[in-house]
Amino acid sequence: MNKDKVRIDKWLWAVRVFKTRKIASEACGRGNVKVGGRKVKPSRTVTVGDRITVKKQGFEWDYEVTGCIEKRVGAKPAEKFRKDLTPEERIEEFRAVKKFNARTFTRPRGAGRPTKKERRELDKLKRGA
Repeated sequence: MNKDKVRIDKWLWAVRVFKTRKIASEACGRGNVKVGGRKVKPSRTVTVGDRITVKKQGFEWDYEVTGCIEKRVGAKPAEKFRKDLTPEERIEEFRAVKKFNARTFTRPRGAGRPTKKERRELDKLKRGA
């Protein structure tokens, strides 16, 4: 269903920027979503041509609205409704940080010390054996 304008939380969810509409709405409420450089509420409507900045996972992603959509679609069709304007350097930096974090072997907060078996497995992974 194409329209002239749509709520930002619905659009972010429909074009697969966020996994759920609730997460998209919460991101707007925290001020992590900006339209034209200004923080917006989840009920803000967007139209074709609007520039959106989303702070997600510690990085800012820039998009341009190329079509309004309310219903979630697959990844390929979603590309028709958004244009990714994020600079390539920022994307490479995100990938590098994501790769590094995968290798730091952090434990969840409150999980306590690793057992002897877990320590050996962690050491084995760190050595690459």
